[in-house]
Amino acid sequence: MIVVTGATGNVGRPLVRALAAAGEAVTAVSRRVSAAELPSGVRAVRADLAEPTGLKAAFDGAEALFLLFTGEQLTGGADPGAILDTARQSGVRRVVLLSSQGVATKRHPPGQETAVRASGLEWTVLRPGGFHSNALAWAPGVRAGRVVHAPFGDVALPSVDPADIAEVAALALRDGRHAGGTYELTGPAAVSPRERAAALAAALGEPVRFVEQTPRQAREQLLAFMPEPVVAATLSILGTPSPAEQRVSPDVARLLGRAPRSFADWAARHVADFR
Repeated sequence: MIVVTGATGNVGRPLVRALAAAGEAVTAVSRRVSAAELPSGVRAVRADLAEPTGLKAAFDGAEALFLLFTGEQLTGGADPGAILDTARQSGVRRVVLLSSQGVATKRHPPGQETAVRASGLEWTVLRPGGFHSNALAWAPGVRAGRVVHAPFGDVALPSVDPADIAEVAALALRDGRHAGGTYELTGPAAVSPRERAAALAAALGEPVRFVEQTPRQAREQLLAFMPEPVVAATLSILGTPSPAEQRVSPDVARLLGRAPRSFADWAARHVADFR
């Protein structure tokens, strides 16, 4: 059995589908998950990573674990070491951690990765940059007025499709040959916010206006749903990315045997969210 935490999120949802389609027994863990929204045969367990004692029922009988922490869980007291101890004591042998490219570039703390490497389990670390799906934050403005507000309009970064992250995670969860691997996951090209707005316009078949925010305006908006340190790191990456953060990684293509999906492809598949 494979346990997927964050099972209702942008990565967890397609990961659960991919594993179930491959014939794996899957337990989907989230604070608000229900069996009705999952593929047939997938077990739903409501649990919070900030309370690891409640995870034992989800972990019992599992061989592999996909571990994903939200910023809210980490600031709310989630302890990666305690969660991994519970997993190991329950019989889990393999863990795949969804980390961040920011660990490699020193933008984000390495605590989760350190805990995984010290866990005594077989481990694989995935380090994506930004997600294509971050553009869903633009959906209300696009629906209401066909407008995108974003800072740093012409700074390009190679964001990645969550579906590609899910495919790589499924591979690592099912195949022990990826133990000890650390993979950087990006899309096929660096794309700017202005270019993303144009891709949404093409998907919609209608013009979408791009309005560049000041860093201060962006900061105020992000503070509504992110802690201040995360906001500061995010704006730093968006505004002054390092060469490493702008580099396209070969890992998705090498692991999946195909090119990573582009932002334009993601926009076409999710255009209903913007209509």
